[in-house]
Amino acid sequence: MMTKRVLVVFPHPDDEAFGTSGTLAKLIHEGWQVTYACLTLGEMGRNMGVPPFANRITLPAIRKLELEESCKAIGIQDVRMLGFHDKMVEFEEPEVIDGEMKKLLDEVKPSLVITFYPGYSVHPDHDATGASVIRTIQRLPKDERPEVHCLAFSNGCRDYIGEPDVYQDVEEYIDQKIQSITAHRSQFQAPELVGDKKLSREDMVLRFGVESFWTYPFEG
Repeated sequence: MMTKRVLVVFPHPDDEAFGTSGTLAKLIHEGWQVTYACLTLGEMGRNMGVPPFANRITLPAIRKLELEESCKAIGIQDVRMLGFHDKMVEFEEPEVIDGEMKKLLDEVKPSLVITFYPGYSVHPDHDATGASVIRTIQRLPKDERPEVHCLAFSNGCRDYIGEPDVYQDVEEYIDQKIQSITAHRSQFQAPELVGDKKLSREDMVLRFGVESFWTYPFEG
């Protein structure tokens, strides 16, 4: 019987919000256990709120609270903050970051891992995080590897990796998804979500109601 455990690995608070929060809320509703490993606190983020309410000193603590609020909205109870430095994940020694990934895999024993598709996820921290996850799982015996669903959104990525093969209808969880997104107040001030001209629920479903992923094709 498949273990219903998901390990989510992203580098920044808010990475979970737009692309996976609906899927995670849905999986939790279906009885899956979700562990979210966030590598950094996004302390080098450029956004400080509109109008600004954070600064370079206070931003890490604020983003930690925003992450906790987002996860509460989704229903995630197991959140790990790994303490790597924002915008420096790509420079970590591979054995260090891969070692952390291996510890998580050994402990959580997930049947599904969600992360970024290395090379197609825009931010160097995104690509480095996904690459570490893929390297670590690639080293496992084939019959012990969890399935890996990846987010990708770089320009032209579908020309190289094809169309997504996993689509999640998250209309039933759209309220939790919007709560997850808007929890990250220091980073997102989109008027259509928090301003006077909010989208209708129908428009929110049209814009945010489907989440798509690529199943990573391991070699060997």
